[in-house]
Amino acid sequence: MESVHRHRPYEDVLAIILGSTCAALGLAIYHHAEILIGSTAGMALLITYVTGWSFGPVFFVVNLPFYWLAWRRVGHHFTFKTFAAVALLSWISWMLPGWLTIGEVNPLFAALAGGSLIGLGVLFLFRHRGSLGGFNILAVYLQDKYGWRAGKVQMALDALIMLIAFAVLPVTNVLYSIIGAVVLSAILTINHRPGLYTGVSQS
Repeated sequence: MESVHRHRPYEDVLAIILGSTCAALGLAIYHHAEILIGSTAGMALLITYVTGWSFGPVFFVVNLPFYWLAWRRVGHHFTFKTFAAVALLSWISWMLPGWLTIGEVNPLFAALAGGSLIGLGVLFLFRHRGSLGGFNILAVYLQDKYGWRAGKVQMALDALIMLIAFAVLPVTNVLYSIIGAVVLSAILTINHRPGLYTGVSQS
């Protein structure tokens, strides 16, 4: 007989904390190396590089228009978890310079390590029906509705951000950014597929 067991509230809370923290550390490495990621985090980084504004508040504001889509298309539970994750990541990113000093970072290492940390953070959230907002919302929605893999959708949207980045960053920085994006998308494509892990068990 099959019984369904959803994630418990404390498990969702833990996933939001772990996912947001991993992603914040990865984004801090990216910011220090002046490389880029896709989605609204990439948009926020681009704004930060151009204006000098703090990443955390910019990231929070950039995500605001996407909550309507999340509420209408994916559900209020997903929207609430996403809002909580974005708010927590924004706060951690805002506070992180006072908690952690990053020295010299090799850009290739930054792309690989930063992309892995962000990918793991997003994976935590995806598996608990949340995201880091923006394009992640579109990726999860399209996977749920059409079965398109979230990692592949995310990769296509990231490519658009990378094209815009050529007008802001040196070419070498964009190339390292592309490497990081491939690492992040590979983590999601391999580890987050429909039916692979849904928080449902059989007994």
